[in-house]
Amino acid sequence: MGYVDVAGAGHILPDGRELFSEVSFRVGEGAKVALVGPNGAGKTTLLRMVAGDLPVKTGAIARSGGLGVMRQFIGMIGDESTLADLALSLAPPALRDAGHRLAQTEAAMRAAEVRGKYSTAAGKAQLAYADALAAWGEVGGYDAEVLFDTVATIVLDLPWDAARERPVRTLSGGQQKRFALELLLRGTEEVLLLDEPDNFLDVPGKRWLEARLRESGKSVLYVSHDRELLAQTADRVVAVEGGSAWVHPGGFATWHEARVARHARLDELRKRWDEEHQKLRELVLMYKQKAAYNADMASRYQSAQTRLRKFEEAGPPPVPPKDQDIRMRLAGGRTGKRAVIAEQLGLDGLTYPFDLELWYGDRVAVLGANGTGKSHFLRLLARGGTDPNPADVPVDGAALAPVAHDGVVRLGARVRPGHFSQTHDRPELMEKTLVDILWRGDEHRAGMDRHAAMAALSRYELAGQGDQRFGTLSGGQQARFLVLLLELSGATLLLLDEPTDNLDLASAEALEAGLAAFEGTVIAVTHDRWFTRSFDRFVLFRGDGEVVETPEPVWDIG
Repeated sequence: MGYVDVAGAGHILPDGRELFSEVSFRVGEGAKVALVGPNGAGKTTLLRMVAGDLPVKTGAIARSGGLGVMRQFIGMIGDESTLADLALSLAPPALRDAGHRLAQTEAAMRAAEVRGKYSTAAGKAQLAYADALAAWGEVGGYDAEVLFDTVATIVLDLPWDAARERPVRTLSGGQQKRFALELLLRGTEEVLLLDEPDNFLDVPGKRWLEARLRESGKSVLYVSHDRELLAQTADRVVAVEGGSAWVHPGGFATWHEARVARHARLDELRKRWDEEHQKLRELVLMYKQKAAYNADMASRYQSAQTRLRKFEEAGPPPVPPKDQDIRMRLAGGRTGKRAVIAEQLGLDGLTYPFDLELWYGDRVAVLGANGTGKSHFLRLLARGGTDPNPADVPVDGAALAPVAHDGVVRLGARVRPGHFSQTHDRPELMEKTLVDILWRGDEHRAGMDRHAAMAALSRYELAGQGDQRFGTLSGGQQARFLVLLLELSGATLLLLDEPTDNLDLASAEALEAGLAAFEGTVIAVTHDRWFTRSFDRFVLFRGDGEVVETPEPVWDIG
C-alpha cells in the first residue's frame, strides 16, 4: 500500500518570508486526507512539494507506491495541447518519458519518409521508431492505451484513436477534470494528490467524485473548498494555518469543533507559560537583590538564572492562529422594482425560449449541468442585456464575448451589473500589483492613495499581498480581490459565476454574509450545495434546453 510521509517540512518564499515550518503528517492505508486552511497559507505549495515539483529544503518527504498528481490548472487548459499530451502528463514518469520519445521518433520518421521513403535517413528514423515502440511496450504503454480508450469512451463517448489528437481546450472545464480524474482513479498509482478536484464539476459530477473517492482503495491527499464534498469524503483533516499544520484524526464534520477546542487549549497553555515565565523572572530579580548584600544567595541567584534561561530557550507554546476577519462591504443601491426582465429569451444552441422576471433584492441561484448555458446567460446580463442602456453599463471593466441569442432580456432602472468570472480571466490585471490597481482606479471606481488601498485590502485579508502582482496570487486570493473590485465599483446587480470555487472556508462564509447585507440583486451560477442554502429563488437550466424555476434546489439533472 502506497504512502506519503511528511516530516518537519518547511518552505521559504522567494522574498525570504517563511510560509510554513514543522509540518508533519502521513497519508496511507487508503485514507482520504483533506488539506484545509486559509487561501495563501501554503496548501498548494505543500502539494507541490509532495509531488516533487518544489525542492524540500527543510524537513523530509518520503513517498512509496507511485504518485498520481492532478494539478490546479486542469479545467482551465486553453493552449494547443492534445488529450494525448494531457494523458501522458498524468502517467507515471517512465511511461510519460517513453510516450514522449515515441511521439518524437514517429514525427521524425514521418518527416524523413516525406523527404525519401527509402533513404538512409528514413531507415535510421524507422529503426529509432521501432526501438521507441519496443520501449513503449516494455513500460506498459499498451495497457495504458487500453486505459486511455476506456476513459475517452466514458467521458467523451469517443474511442481513443478518435480523441487522442483533440485539443484539450475544446473540452469544457468539467470534461477536462473528469478525464483527468478517471485516468488517475483507474491508474496504477497507489497515492493520489488532487488540487481542487471538484472545481468545474457540476453537482452530479461532484457526487460521482464523492462516491469514487469513498470506494477507492488509493490513499488520497487533496485540497478542496467544497464543504459538502469535504463532509462526505474526508477521513482526516490536515489544517494548514498559522505558519504550520496540525492533524485532526476525524472527518470534516467534527473538524471545526476540534479546531475551536484546540485553540482553547493553546490559549490556556500560553496563559500558563506566561504566568510561569513571570514567576521565574520575579524569582531571578528577588535573588539578585538578595545576593547584592548576602553572598550566600549568589548560588541561588545563578540557579534561578539558569532555570529562566532554559525555560526561555525551550520557548513558549504556539499561539492559536488568528482567525481571518474578512469583511465584505457589498453596498449596492436601490434600483427599480424589476431588476431583470426576460421575454422569450433563447440562447442559441443551448436553451429554448423562456420568460423570467427578477425583482430587486432577489437572491437567485442558477443551477444545471455543465454546458447548459448558465454562464452564457450571466455574460449576456453582464453586457447589459439585449439592448444595453448606456446608463446601466457593466462596472467590472472586463471584456466579455457576445452571446448569440433570440428574444429580449432587459435590465431595470439603475441596475448596474458587476460580473465575477469563474476563471478569473482578467489579463489586464495580471502584471499589476493590488495597490497599483486600486491607486489607478478606472471609469467605474475612484482611485485611492496607498493608505486607503491598504485599509480596503486589510478588510479582505489581503494587506500582506498589497505589493504582489495579481497574477502571482493564489486562486482564492484572486477571487477575494475581484469581489473587492465589485464592492468598490458600485454594482447593484451581482452576477457571480462559481464564486466559491477557490474561496477558503472563512472567505466563503464572509461572502455569504456580504451578500446577505447587499442592497441589490444577486444572481449566482453555482454547484456549491452549501452556498446554495443562502438563496431564495432557483432557476434550473435543464439538459433538454428548458429553463424553469423550481421551489427548491434540484441536483439530479440531466
